[in-house]
Amino acid sequence: MTFQRLLFALGLLLSVSLCAHSQSAAVKQRYQKFVTQHINGNMNEYICDKEMRSRKITQTDSNDCKVTNTFIQASGQLVKRICGEAGTHYRGNLFKSNQPFPIISCTHRGGARYPKCEYRGHKSTRYIAIACEDGWPVHYEDDDLVIVQQ
Repeated sequence: MTFQRLLFALGLLLSVSLCAHSQSAAVKQRYQKFVTQHINGNMNEYICDKEMRSRKITQTDSNDCKVTNTFIQASGQLVKRICGEAGTHYRGNLFKSNQPFPIISCTHRGGARYPKCEYRGHKSTRYIAIACEDGWPVHYEDDDLVIVQQ
């Protein structure tokens, strides 16, 4: 193979690889919403009110307080891997994590509408289920408690 053909083949491979990892506008928007609502590596159970308020997390398409919101204590990149090698497909576009994650569940305890919503946080370790589109997490579906023995 000539150098020019090799260069062309490498360029083609790179462009296909970049296309495979890019997001459509719709997926990008859904992924950004997922990150805003569910990813926070520095989250703890004592700051639910602050985080829910600063991130403007409410019921979809309203200012009503969201009943429960779950934050994953991990990086977006680590959670994204669940859509690939770190997750197991189990139905539709849903993938379950192969490893448990520390999470903070923020449960509504007072106030009716944003910004007066009040939350109580609870920390646990769980396997999580997320919906993926084009290899990107776009929805937090569910979780299963993991009993951690100490």
